[in-house]
Amino acid sequence: MLDNNLEKINSNIFENIKHIDKEGNEYWEARELQKVLDYTEWRKFENVIKKSIISCESSNNSTLDHFVGADKIVKAGATTKEVNDYKLSRYACYLIAQNVGKLIRERKL
Repeated sequence: MLDNNLEKINSNIFENIKHIDKEGNEYWEARELQKVLDYTEWRKFENVIKKSIISCESSNNSTLDHFVGADKIVKAGATTKEVNDYKLSRYACYLIAQNVGKLIRERKL
């Protein structure tokens, strides 16, 4: 029962950060997903994204359909700066979650 409730909470959090573009396509922003998955450093999370891109290629899927570069401007103190980001498909998010799980299991070994 606890696992089922946890799945519902995680699903709600995931769905709450979903975006819909002008054409009605759903996507998730990597920097928002990073926070949900408790990654504090972008560089570490980006390594997970890179591993997920490799997984996507290995399954003969087009990475351009699932991992779209989407740099954006953010506030940095009194100024702004451009940061890397990605628009992710649901499948890309799944691959990222799988790769996060692999990293957690590897750390425990």
